[in-house]
Amino acid sequence: MIPLAFAASLFLAQAAEAAAPVAPESAAPAQATSQAPEPPRPVGAPSDDYQFVAWCYGALAGYLELHDTVMPEVRRIESTWRRPGSNLADDLKVYDQQQQQGRRDLKRFAAAMTAAEKASMKPINVAGAAAVARGKSVWNAGPEITTARKAQEWMSWSLPARCPKVADELEKRATLFGASLQANAPEEPAPAPEAAPTSTPEAPK
Repeated sequence: MIPLAFAASLFLAQAAEAAAPVAPESAAPAQATSQAPEPPRPVGAPSDDYQFVAWCYGALAGYLELHDTVMPEVRRIESTWRRPGSNLADDLKVYDQQQQQGRRDLKRFAAAMTAAEKASMKPINVAGAAAVARGKSVWNAGPEITTARKAQEWMSWSLPARCPKVADELEKRATLFGASLQANAPEEPAPAPEAAPTSTPEAPK
């Protein structure tokens, strides 16, 4: 059984931990270890992991929803500026593939958010909804922004690399914490067995 305090610390801890220095053993030279740097957190995104995943969900949902609006302009741009030897149909397929991957990522983020909400001991879905709206707001544009400009921004946008990583870590911690809550929950007393019915002898005739 996993101690409840240990599981809670895993759930609430930040994904990135500072590496502690290790003292060298005997006279052997220290071996330098290289780790891949953490993907940067987008400017303006929440620092809390659950709200960050919700922000990613909103930003990606806003991107997917703009597809039908910007695609006519995207086709015009792609048709006007062609790379030598490139094929327009092949280039346009990339946007369809991005839509398919985006829908898969939305499900991934939703699963992580749901797991965190179930594992939390207090309601967090209101903060999650606000973070989703905050993520969607990155696509808000004033009347001075032309459709061509919006299409260019849309064509160059990509999902922040930190989003899937944090979503996967959040779901794992939430699942572990939720399992610990169930394991440490007091057991319900077993219901008393029903007494076997007694047969009444028949009266003599």
